[in-house]
Amino acid sequence: MSDQKLQLKRRNITGKKSKQLRAEGQIPSVVYGSGIDPILTVSPYNITEKVLLLAGYHSPIDLNIDDKPQMALVKAVDIDPVKRTIRNIEFQAVSANAVVEATTPIVVVNFETSEAHKIKLAILQVIEEINVKAKPADLPSGLELDASNMTTAEDVLTIANLKLPKGVELADKELDPETTVATVYDPAIEAAQRAAEAAAAVEELAAATPETPTTEEASSEQSASVSS
Repeated sequence: MSDQKLQLKRRNITGKKSKQLRAEGQIPSVVYGSGIDPILTVSPYNITEKVLLLAGYHSPIDLNIDDKPQMALVKAVDIDPVKRTIRNIEFQAVSANAVVEATTPIVVVNFETSEAHKIKLAILQVIEEINVKAKPADLPSGLELDASNMTTAEDVLTIANLKLPKGVELADKELDPETTVATVYDPAIEAAQRAAEAAAAVEELAAATPETPTTEEASSEQSASVSS
């Protein structure tokens, strides 16, 4: 049983005709998975968008397709590049007892209590999400990364520091545990370095640009040319 539920209806409209469904406030979708034929479906835009925002790519959704229940994960969402609206959704049907792979966000916590934060350092998260494997009911809404022990600008948090709940494992077995997920830096030093780089670029540009003679210099050169 999932916390998110969505009612879908089967559809016969496909291809370019799907544009009409979108105009009517509906989102075309498809449900596919092992052991079932792909099912073309449709659902109301506002309700579907809300469910997708809550579930993301990491939480199972209890679909109801014409009164037939089916648990699924969101595998792909097609977004209009101009309007930024949802054009199509792909759902992957899953079994409650089968181990599935999903994308889970990484959440850095407790940095505000660290010594690094107290001395005005900042934290930069370089990996925002990671793929995990678990049964649908065990899929986490996020993996926590505790930053409370960070003290200097040399400190880093790695894959090995992630807290994996019971029944959850990383999907990529070849991923190096020492891969950096978050690091600490000094904003003041970063700002000074950017300012120095900008100043150096200006000086380099000035050195490469030929000097334009002033009006007075140009007049003098012209007079000398006439006299000669």
